Amino acid sequence: MLIIRRLRCKNCNRIHHELPDCLVPYKRYAAADIEQVLAEVQPVELDADDATLYRLKKWFHSLAPYLLGCLRSISLWLDGNTVKEPSVLSQSVHQRIGHYVGYEPGWLARIVRPVVNANLWVHTRSAFLSANT
Repeated sequence: MLIIRRLRCKNCNRIHHELPDCLVPYKRYAAADIEQVLAEVQPVELDADDATLYRLKKWFHSLAPYLLGCLRSISLWLDGNTVKEPSVLSQSVHQRIGHYVGYEPGWLARIVRPVVNANLWVHTRSAFLSANT
């Protein structure tokens, strides 16, 4: 069980939720486990079938260009500089993102937390409201 802190911003007066490093929004696995799948460390020590591993990889690779753009924007917003990416197009997504957050363990959390806390996370779930209110 996790307790998510709710914080009220003095500037915008909105309530924000503090995301712990171990979480990825709307995912059922811990960030470290997803990171292991994405980095393709063998053997994967995750209790999931091959279809789930495939979907996690597909989810990340489809979201990666957006995450790179978010990291660029956050970098410009915080210090006015952007990371100089090499012009090599053949780099993997993990290598390109590594220029921003490093390659050490915990790289996924270092991507997710600033994007979520900047309110840039893409909501991937849908909810249906009933007409009976």
